[in-house]
Amino acid sequence: MKPIVETARGTVGGRRVEGICSFLGIPYAATPVGAARFAAPAPAPAWEGVRPALEYSATCTQSPYPAPIADLLGTHIRPGDDYLTVNVWTPDPRAEGLPVLVWIHGGAFGRGGNCIPVYDGTAFARDGVVVVGVNYRLGIPGFAVLEGAPANRGLLDQLAALAWVQTNIHAFGGDPGNVTVFGESAGAMSIAALLASPAAAGLFARAIVQSGNATTAATAADADRVSAELAAQLGIAPTAAAFADIDPETLLAAQTRLALDLMRDPDPHRWGASIIRHGLALMNLFPTLDAGVVPVSPLDGIAAGRGHDIPLLIGTTSDEFRFFTVGAGLDGAITDATLPILLRRAGLDVALVEAYRTGRPDASPADLYAAIVTDLAFRDGSLRIAEQRATAAAPTFVYEFAWRTPVRGLDACHALELPFVFDTLDVAHSLTGDHPPQKLADRMHSAWVAFARTGDPGWARFTPDTQRVMVFDDPDSAAVPLPRAAELAALRAALGR
Repeated sequence: MKPIVETARGTVGGRRVEGICSFLGIPYAATPVGAARFAAPAPAPAWEGVRPALEYSATCTQSPYPAPIADLLGTHIRPGDDYLTVNVWTPDPRAEGLPVLVWIHGGAFGRGGNCIPVYDGTAFARDGVVVVGVNYRLGIPGFAVLEGAPANRGLLDQLAALAWVQTNIHAFGGDPGNVTVFGESAGAMSIAALLASPAAAGLFARAIVQSGNATTAATAADADRVSAELAAQLGIAPTAAAFADIDPETLLAAQTRLALDLMRDPDPHRWGASIIRHGLALMNLFPTLDAGVVPVSPLDGIAAGRGHDIPLLIGTTSDEFRFFTVGAGLDGAITDATLPILLRRAGLDVALVEAYRTGRPDASPADLYAAIVTDLAFRDGSLRIAEQRATAAAPTFVYEFAWRTPVRGLDACHALELPFVFDTLDVAHSLTGDHPPQKLADRMHSAWVAFARTGDPGWARFTPDTQRVMVFDDPDSAAVPLPRAAELAALRAALGR
């Protein structure tokens, strides 16, 4: 007999497989079409009868990853407009008080969706946790700043999904008072923004930030520059009404052209310093400082005490940026001649190379560049969050994922930890290779389960004095003093921090 659950807007019918119930494609907000594409999310219309919740919904309009990254991650785009949905996995809808994990996917604020097989919540449900996977608006619909539209619509969608969880998760066996929000990359950056946002108060009790930071927020003036560039390409005014008249595929084509233009010409005088600094010439549409959701830089908000009552688990992979150099096939273009140019483009002194070369005497220019930008874009920002929470009442736990994939010299790159966290190695992207270690997935997945249940993943909290970091690796994982501390100190000195 298929499981049936009554939500606040109507009844949904799911699927039970080996004791785990799944409910896919449940709308948490109205379909964002026409003018609604650039409005705050509205409640989903109520329905009568039992709505089938057996298939993934559409994804927000997006382009596939370019090769060769597409070969590593796969393509999971589902056409359609009705994509403001959640997926729910539960061990038992009749249960009470189960811990809840709410997943916010990554994809540089322009790609991704809750339908990706690696994000299947079955293993978490098997271990007694209710999982909710969220879709939200991306790219222009989600993050372009337009006259007549609220800013940060993608974050408003996430807030609406979290409000849906508060209202409905008890019907799936979950405890609305024990919700942990977790995400990776753009999803993690979103969570850092929500952690510091007054608009998110009371919507979650714990947070997990995987490969993110709390600095990814553009100024409104710089976001306006991006919108003006888009509008000029389209021959329209930078207003919500004008953009609403353009079909999604045409908007996507303009968005893609603009991203390529930014990569070719990362001039801060053209795009704005906050776009270049926080987007690393890889992103131009992402959260913006506004009066409501992101009133201050997330890091400043955390430093001022926002979210200090929320236990936090935060970390990175050891070699994040190799995904964007080796994975994209760009490492061959990074030479002794081009390395200084790339570092200056990132606002870094080329003298920093020698500090990193000290511990990496055999490293190539591409290796050094990836190590430096890994710290610049991910590790420094994550640790600054941990350090700003040193006096917080709630603990902060720090991890590093260090297992190196045998695939193409990617090492412990960005996104590699995801199938280990979800315990979905059987459907993992090709990043993990042919024989990824199940023991490591067991260890990492169980830490996430423990944190969702109790707020303690199983190692000592991070303090400025001890700086303990759990390093996940195979064959062994251990809590150790901060790895590569000298490199991080050199980077911070170069940045004047």
